[in-house]
Amino acid sequence: MEGIHSSTRSRDLLRKIKEFTLSILEDLSEGRSPLIFIQSFRTYCTNLDSICSCRSNKPSGHEVLTFQKESHVHRIDVLLRVLLIVQQLLQENKHASKRDIYYMHSLLFSDQSVVDRAINDICILLQCSRHNLNVVSVGNGLVMGWLRFFEAGRKFDCINSPNSVRMGERSPNLVSAALYILVVEKESVFQRLENDKFCSKNRCIVITGRGYPDVPTRRFLRLLVDKLGLPVYCLVDCDPYGFDILATYRFGSMQMAYDAKFLRVPQIQWLGAFPSDSENYDLPKRCLLPLTIEGDT
Repeated sequence: MEGIHSSTRSRDLLRKIKEFTLSILEDLSEGRSPLIFIQSFRTYCTNLDSICSCRSNKPSGHEVLTFQKESHVHRIDVLLRVLLIVQQLLQENKHASKRDIYYMHSLLFSDQSVVDRAINDICILLQCSRHNLNVVSVGNGLVMGWLRFFEAGRKFDCINSPNSVRMGERSPNLVSAALYILVVEKESVFQRLENDKFCSKNRCIVITGRGYPDVPTRRFLRLLVDKLGLPVYCLVDCDPYGFDILATYRFGSMQMAYDAKFLRVPQIQWLGAFPSDSENYDLPKRCLLPLTIEGDT
């Protein structure tokens, strides 16, 4: 059934690509400069006094790309070239990474961030998620604990050893007897918990994004929360980087705000030291690290 949905989605995206391309050709043939409207999204919380109820499903404005602006010409060129690659991927039912796409026209693209921006623009234009374009990412995240999942015909048993987070076009089948999910900021903490057999003593699932979480890690966490219905906690450092990582899991990132509803986990709860703990518990100053201008501690 999922394969049927995927095929239908691909046909729908190909139809949208054709309509978008024809509209540009029609404008050019009639001597008009095409206008490409890129909607803008943002993430924010509507209720600061209770559990987050963030909203980013509706655009907060738009940006207009036109050939009449010299600064837009290169961006439109990149967008159309990446769109052609996406069309070929969908037609041939193949997949490519963002890095693969960059190397197809590395001289034109000049930098990976240019491709990343074009892919985000295409997702907004076609109203879809990045993986729907058959553009995939290799996840940096790790998972261990009371979880077994099946992906692409393979079985991954996380109770015996950690596994890399895996999220393809199709959601993996999950089996779990865990009681909660613990997200940790750093790989070093993850490894310490593994060495201490934490998951053997506690019926839980532990995930790390190895710092700032990538899209596959966030999608995988969201899938676990949706499918298993477990409480989820996040252990981060009490510094600006830790707060930013927690906010990325909870609210989503600004760069992919258009897709935040599929990536954020609003119910995630903060574990660890709070800024107020130093005063509440009279912690000696030698236990604290100075905050630099760059935000490091």
